[in-house]
Amino acid sequence: MRAPRTGFLRRSGSRSVRLLPLLVAPLLALGMIQAPTASADTGTITGLAGKCVDVAAASSANGAAVQLYDCNGTAAQQWSVNSDGTIRALGKCLDVVDNGTADGAKVQLWDCTGGANQKWNANAAHDIVNTQADKCLDVTDGNSANGTRLQIWTCTGASNQKWTAPATGGGSTPGTGAMAVAPYLYEGWGSPPNPGTVMSATGVKWFTLAFVLSNGYCNPQWDGGRALTGGVDQQTINTVRGAGGDVVASFGGWSGNKLESSCSSASELAAAYQKVINAYGLKAIDIDIEADAYSDGATQQRTVDALKTIKANNPGIKVFVTFGTGQSGPDTSLINRGAQSGLTVDGWTIMPFDFGGAGQNMGQLTKQAADGLKNALKNAYGYSDDEAYRHSGISSMNGVTDNSETVTVSDFQTILGYAQQHHLARLTFWSVNRDRPCTGGGADTCSGVSQSNWDFTRVFAQYGG
Repeated sequence: MRAPRTGFLRRSGSRSVRLLPLLVAPLLALGMIQAPTASADTGTITGLAGKCVDVAAASSANGAAVQLYDCNGTAAQQWSVNSDGTIRALGKCLDVVDNGTADGAKVQLWDCTGGANQKWNANAAHDIVNTQADKCLDVTDGNSANGTRLQIWTCTGASNQKWTAPATGGGSTPGTGAMAVAPYLYEGWGSPPNPGTVMSATGVKWFTLAFVLSNGYCNPQWDGGRALTGGVDQQTINTVRGAGGDVVASFGGWSGNKLESSCSSASELAAAYQKVINAYGLKAIDIDIEADAYSDGATQQRTVDALKTIKANNPGIKVFVTFGTGQSGPDTSLINRGAQSGLTVDGWTIMPFDFGGAGQNMGQLTKQAADGLKNALKNAYGYSDDEAYRHSGISSMNGVTDNSETVTVSDFQTILGYAQQHHLARLTFWSVNRDRPCTGGGADTCSGVSQSNWDFTRVFAQYGG
């Protein structure tokens, strides 16, 4: 993570740097299996402890148990939430056993019949409600162990009834614009804000949760020391998803052991990324490149190759790469390496600050640096101006930076206008922890400028992509 420096967590600005293929089951035998009435995304349904709704033994037999299990990307965990009310996997429907409506009635896989016991509503509160029983899909006894059966139960709002599911053909999952605006949120120390409070006050739906590091070799943990699941970071994800949002997991940051240099090969690094993706059923990841940790060619190539593997194995996942820049644009070595290797990054995202010195117009300098990024992407990938902008991103810093620059709310308005004009892929900042007036708190808990709570977040939350 960014190390404390002059009262802030350092975010360097001058350094160079879903899921597995869809299982289509068109076995509409004798009309017994009904086709969805509208198209729907297919992917994992994640819930308690970041685990997935899973068909036991990947069996498509009628009566196959539906359970909670570690996310593994297999076809047994690929579900579609359809506008006809069905939830389908392996060509069959999520079904309440024997048309049960009582608390504790188990769920299973069964031929799609059109019956009321196969009708579900995946709502914006992240409940999955059986419409016949008016009860919620529930993890039995709140037990997160692999193999725990799923059931229906009176809706309580508890974490064992909260799910993140693929969108229907018109569902309520936050869209591209919402994902693009995902301010960084750090839970490692200090007094991080409650994301639910920020969401309610600003309308922001996504957060970039920082930072996943190595525990010393190639095992991903939050800050290199907190387990992926079960702790404060898991609780934060549950809170965000429970309020109808989602998270981007960020790897890297200013300090600590980076997976990209700790892992000895691209395949090991890809496996480490995949472990985090599977833990939460992620739709997006961010590689935050700072502190010259990725300046050597071998580490850059290992990172590029690992991200290519992630893209290949997780269709639809968004990959953002966040890195420093000068006033005229970033060092192009990593961009060029990515292009030459055939890596498509959804948002190459610059950090336009730490240019040095107070009194600069940070809104205008941000636009200048972003134009430099656009030109670098045009040259490397052969994009048009429009394509290059749509693969570009900005990750600013709100308030006083650790180089004594001041990024104001007005600067954020300038940056927002630029992003809207050019349809940038990403518009975020470090950090929502800092989006508060200073009242004597610890390092990186406030902006250092006169403001009300969440003023910077409110500006970027207006971005629609």
